[in-house]
Amino acid sequence: MDISNEMRSQILIDALPYIQKYHNKIVVVKYGGNAMTNAELKEAVMSDIVLLTEVGIKVVLVHGGGPEINAMLKRVGIESKFIGGLRYTDKETIDIVKMVLCGKLNKELVSALQLHGAKALGLCGIDGQMIMAEKLDSDVDLGYVGQIQKITTKPILDALNNGYVPIISTVATSADGQSYNINADTAAARIASCLRAENLILMTDIAGLLKDKDDPSTLIPTVNVSDVPYLKKTGIISGGMIPKIECCVEAVRRGVKKTSIIDGRIPHSILIELLSNEGAGTQFI
Repeated sequence: MDISNEMRSQILIDALPYIQKYHNKIVVVKYGGNAMTNAELKEAVMSDIVLLTEVGIKVVLVHGGGPEINAMLKRVGIESKFIGGLRYTDKETIDIVKMVLCGKLNKELVSALQLHGAKALGLCGIDGQMIMAEKLDSDVDLGYVGQIQKITTKPILDALNNGYVPIISTVATSADGQSYNINADTAAARIASCLRAENLILMTDIAGLLKDKDDPSTLIPTVNVSDVPYLKKTGIISGGMIPKIECCVEAVRRGVKKTSIIDGRIPHSILIELLSNEGAGTQFI
C-alpha cells in the first residue's frame, strides 16, 4: 500500500506519546495462536518486538504451544487426552511438553528474534525456580498440570537489565523437583503482575470481546474489570473467553496498569495496540 510522506510523518507523530509512555516500562506479551504458526504473522511479531525494544520498551515474551505439543504426541504415538477442554498431562506427556516447549519452540523463538536483530534469552519456569507450582487443585485429576505458588522475577529482570528479551516457556517446578505444565495465559498474567508491568497483552485468534460473538463490528474496545461479572451473567463473556478474561482481571487487580486481548491474526497488532489511538482488541482497566 502506497502512503504519502505526510501520512507517514503523522503515524510517527501519533506514536510518539505512546513511545514516551512505555519508555523503560515492562510489557508482557503472551504469544500463541495463528501468530505463532503462520510464518507471515510470526515475522510481524518478531519485527514488532525488535522495534519496541529499540525505542526503550522492555518486552517479556511468554509462549504456549498446544498445537505443537499435540503434533509431537501424535508423532510418538501418544494420544492427546482432554477433560472438559483441559489437557490431561500424564508422565509421558509432561516429558513431551518439556521437550517441545522448553526445547524446540523456545529455541526457535530465540533464534527468530535474534535473526531480526534483538538479543534474546530463552528461559523456562524451571530456570532459577522462576515459576514454583504445586499440583492443580481441581474437581478432576489433570495429572501433571500445576497451579502457581510463587514467581521469582530475578532471572527475568536480570535478562531485561542486560538488554535481552526474555522468552519464557511455562513449565514450572515444585519444591520436590516435579515438573508441571502451566497454562500460558495464567502464567503470563502472574508474571506481569509480579513485574508490575505497564501492560499485559494476550494474543488470540479473535478480534477481542464482542457483544455478538458472530459479529466483529460489535467489538467492545474497553471493559472495566468491575463490569466483568455482569458481562458473564448476560452471556457476553462465555466459553473459552472466560479463563482468558479472568487472567486479565487478575492481572489488573494485582497491579498491572492495563491488560489487552488482541487479534493476533492482524499483522503488527502489537504495535497497533501499544503505539496507536485505535488499539487492536479489547482492553481491561
